[in-house]
Amino acid sequence: MSEGTSPRKPADAEDAGERTSDQVIRLDSQREQRRGGGNPAIDDDGLESPVAPQPAAEAPSAQPKPAAVTVAPPAPARPRRSRARPVLFALLPIALVAGGYYYVVGGQIMTTDNAYIQAQSLGVSTDVSGTVQEIDVHDNQAVKKGDVLFRLRPASFETALAGAKAQLGTVRNQVLTLQASYQQSLASIDQAEADIPYYESAFQRQQDLLKTSTASKATFDSAQHDLVAARQKVIVAKAQAQAMLAQLGGDASQPVEQNPFYLQAQSAVDDAQRNLNDATVKAPFDGIVTNVDALQVGKYLPASQPAFSLVSSTDIWIAAEPKETELTYVRPGQKATISIDGYPGEVWHGTVGSISPASSSSFSLLPAQNTSGNWVKVVQRIPMRVTIDDPDGKPPLRGGMSAVVSIDTGHARGLPDFVTDLLKRFGQKS
Repeated sequence: MSEGTSPRKPADAEDAGERTSDQVIRLDSQREQRRGGGNPAIDDDGLESPVAPQPAAEAPSAQPKPAAVTVAPPAPARPRRSRARPVLFALLPIALVAGGYYYVVGGQIMTTDNAYIQAQSLGVSTDVSGTVQEIDVHDNQAVKKGDVLFRLRPASFETALAGAKAQLGTVRNQVLTLQASYQQSLASIDQAEADIPYYESAFQRQQDLLKTSTASKATFDSAQHDLVAARQKVIVAKAQAQAMLAQLGGDASQPVEQNPFYLQAQSAVDDAQRNLNDATVKAPFDGIVTNVDALQVGKYLPASQPAFSLVSSTDIWIAAEPKETELTYVRPGQKATISIDGYPGEVWHGTVGSISPASSSSFSLLPAQNTSGNWVKVVQRIPMRVTIDDPDGKPPLRGGMSAVVSIDTGHARGLPDFVTDLLKRFGQKS
């Protein structure tokens, strides 16, 4: 048994060495095949090999197998250069030129977001005092010019109007009486002037008789008195006629309606009628009423006290306050584009209506004192008014809404100052 087992051990060792050497060779061949792009084959042991395994030649058992051959790994491949880099280098000057062009030709649009919608608003009131009888509108209702808003109790105003009309009728009768009295005065003047020749003749007769001592002195004195009285009667009648003519406005033939007393009475009637009309308060313009709940039926409303507010729906503008440094090239009449924060995507067109002659801080209660020791320079804001040209067909605008105003000044930014100076110097040298 010992003789039969001893020769098997070296044979097993030689087989193991052969398998190990074959595996190393196959592994190296597999790596070369992967680098060369071949299609490997798989042997019985599950390892890839570019060539099918050949049966090893039987060698004498006494000779050892050659050692495994080690193949050095190949050098790493050089990475390919990216094509984006030259493209970026080519686009860089184009981008610089395009950016410089847009910088030079741009800058003509002045934009400010310090802008808000303003609308004409009014505290609805009346100049007569009275008790509220009726309210014809409700809160946030749209009204047209002339629509009735509320009414005061009209009883006291109707009574005053009736009294004024009665006084007007009385004055009319008085004027007609003055006209008749004036005509009577003229008749009295004619009568008195007609009596004067008679009294003059009687006086002359008595004077002639007195010279011949035919008539008595008493009769002469009586005739002389009658003549003087007749002449004074004419003077009195003329004075009375002149006084009546003055009351008739210097023209006795003028219509009654043009007499000063009649006009005074008529003004009282008109004033009473106005008070009655003002008891019914109407909308002075198109708009929307608000805060109507502050007025209740039965409340006594003093004259000139606002009852509620009326905000116009047609007289709307943009009140903007850009910085003083942004108004260099802004002028009235320039066109503007308006965007409202509450309506994204909607655009309105307007016109610069006016620019304030002073900054907002100039009208403050405590304006800035630049001569004080703690003065700090602050960029001021100048109020500007922009009218809206196309409000029709657009969403409704409400006072106080935020807006963004862009004004086309028509003045491009141009070249920077240092570039302009260089060009001037170059031009002078050339």
